[in-house]
Amino acid sequence: RLVDPFAADEPLFVITAENMAQYEDKLSPSQIAMFKRYPQTYQMPVYPTRRSARLPDSEYQLIKEGATETDLVSGGNGIVNFKANVPFPVPSSGLEVIWNHITRYRTALGFKRRYIQAPVQANGNFAPVLFEEEALFANRFPDNPDPNRLFVFLQRILAPARLEGDVLLVHENIDQIKEPRSAWVYNAGQRRVRRAPNIAYDGPGTASDGLRTADDLDLYNGAPDRYDWELVGKQEMYIPYNTYDLRRGDLKYSDIMKAGHMNPDYLRYELHRVWVVEAKLKEGARHIYARRTFYVDEDTWQIAVVDHYDGRGDLWKMKEGHMVQHYQVNVPWISAESLHDLISGRYVVIGLDNEEKGYQYDFDYKGRFEDFTPAALRRAGRR
Repeated sequence: RLVDPFAADEPLFVITAENMAQYEDKLSPSQIAMFKRYPQTYQMPVYPTRRSARLPDSEYQLIKEGATETDLVSGGNGIVNFKANVPFPVPSSGLEVIWNHITRYRTALGFKRRYIQAPVQANGNFAPVLFEEEALFANRFPDNPDPNRLFVFLQRILAPARLEGDVLLVHENIDQIKEPRSAWVYNAGQRRVRRAPNIAYDGPGTASDGLRTADDLDLYNGAPDRYDWELVGKQEMYIPYNTYDLRRGDLKYSDIMKAGHMNPDYLRYELHRVWVVEAKLKEGARHIYARRTFYVDEDTWQIAVVDHYDGRGDLWKMKEGHMVQHYQVNVPWISAESLHDLISGRYVVIGLDNEEKGYQYDFDYKGRFEDFTPAALRRAGRR
């Protein structure tokens, strides 16, 4: 497991409901709402800023070469002349920032990982669902069968027994005007493979107890065509960063997930610059979130915090991505993401692996495109 390189750091201060007013200019509306919802227990320990994010040197060269060549397709629903995993290093629009997040570097060719997703009830009870995922970043493969393919993604449920064997397959595209996302599911109970057009937008997130949407995973994914995007600007903000404690192998899931929110003892926030992007639902488009505000870390292009608003314009949910640097391979990612329903008091955590044996990320994964086809789904789902 990763060793925390900043384990000796002490918090500079801890934001609580009592002193929150001093720091409001560096908090998002949904973070402020969490203090009001849980005034006795919710805290944000703020540590020294460590700009630990780094990519391989070869990636920076690609970013430099592609900086002036990549363009958005009509409507912004795709990109062309795509070379680097940060296609718009100097973004001029909200859509360019979001595409930087969607395409950001997570390894050169592919990965395999195992983690849990846990919907947590208002009283703190939870039932974890164990996932195993494999992905290939098709745009990097010389033998990519489709030049419009961004990545292929396979997700298996390993536990609990009632869900074991269900498999999701996604083909994600670069230009989604030319070809939208394709998805299929294998249902172990029915032993059938079927198309899954609802694995997009506000379709229910897999095994999330209705707490997240399909496009909530990874803080945002998929086609951006249902929203109008505005680049609000840049600001300093307290965001989750270098949260290595959430990867500790000596912790149980019950140590981390408590009633209302994760245990603040294992969280870490730092002051970083973020791009602020406002997404408003287009006239006539449908989504349960009428507005979303994204706060995107300038070093990783990962979305760090999201404010979600309902159709009445009321603040509804808060989501955070707790960044960690896999320094052995120069990959910044999130150790976990959490989505909080500010009304019901329930939340869902995605990405923890504390009780799983060993290191749960394989960045040397060598997959084959033949394993990411609908015909391969039945084999993948066998128990």
